[in-house]
Amino acid sequence: MTDKTMTADDVIARLHSGMTVGIGGWGSRRKPMALVRALLRSEITDLTVVSYGGPDVGLLAAAGKLRKLIAPFATLDSIPLEPHFRAARQAGSFALAEVDEAMFMWGLHAAANRMPFLPVRAGLGSDVMRVNPGLKTVTSPYEDGETFVAMPALRMDAALVHVNRADRLGNGQYLGPDPYFDDLFCEAADTAYVSCERLVGTGGFRDAPPQTLLVARHAVTGVVETPHGAHFTSCVPDHGRDEPFQKLYATTPWPEFAARFLHGDEKTYQAAVRTWHEERTAKEEQK
Repeated sequence: MTDKTMTADDVIARLHSGMTVGIGGWGSRRKPMALVRALLRSEITDLTVVSYGGPDVGLLAAAGKLRKLIAPFATLDSIPLEPHFRAARQAGSFALAEVDEAMFMWGLHAAANRMPFLPVRAGLGSDVMRVNPGLKTVTSPYEDGETFVAMPALRMDAALVHVNRADRLGNGQYLGPDPYFDDLFCEAADTAYVSCERLVGTGGFRDAPPQTLLVARHAVTGVVETPHGAHFTSCVPDHGRDEPFQKLYATTPWPEFAARFLHGDEKTYQAAVRTWHEERTAKEEQK
C-alpha cells in the first residue's frame, strides 16, 4: 500500500489552468482553506469550481482565478452572502451555474457513479430551469410517465477536501456532525486530495465508528497534514469558526486583506492571523 502524503504545494503542482476543481465542505464549514491558499499562490487560473460555496469561492473569485462557478450558494453562514463572491459576480468576472442544493447533490452522485445524469424532482416549477437553459428534462419510461430534471453529472478533474484525521494511505475521518458530501467529491473526481488537521497511524481507525470513515483510500490521490488548515472556517471538534477573523475578511477591501494575510506561505498566513488576534486582544484590554 502506498504512502500518499505530500505538501500543499505538491498538490497544486499537479493542477493546471482550465481544470474543473471541486472543493468540499459547506459554506464556511470545514473548507480545505490551506489548499485554497496554496492555489492562490500559484499561477493557475481559468478554473471551473464546483462547490457548496463559502470563502473558498470568495477568495478565488477576488483573486481572478475563476472562469465559472457551479454552486447552489456562496455563504459565510453567519454572514449570509459571501461579499467577495458578490463583488466579483456583480462585476461579471465569471460565469455562474446556480442549481438547487438537492440537484447539486445528485450531480455529485451521478459523477461518483459514472452516470451522465440522474433524474431529480428538485428544480421543477422553479426559476432554476430558466436561469440554466442548458438543463433538460426526461420522461419516465414506466407507466407513471413522470417528468424529471436530468441533472448532469458534476465530473471534476480534481477535488480538494479537508477532514479532521487521515492516515498516510488516504483514509479520512470526520469527527464533526456532518460529512458535507466530501466522500462524493472525492469519488466524482479523477484525482482527489485530502488535507487534515492531523495524520494518524494506519491502525488509528480500527475502532472508529464506520460512519465517520466515508473518505476511503481508493478515491484519494494525496494526503496533506496541515493543522488549522480549515481556518477561518470551522473544523469541529478541533476548532470552531474564527468569527472575528471572518468578519475582518468580509469587511476588508480585497487588496488590503491579501497584502496582509496572503503574501506568503501557509506558515506566514498562520503567523499573521496570530499577530492580528494579539493586536485585537491588546486593543480590547486597553478599552
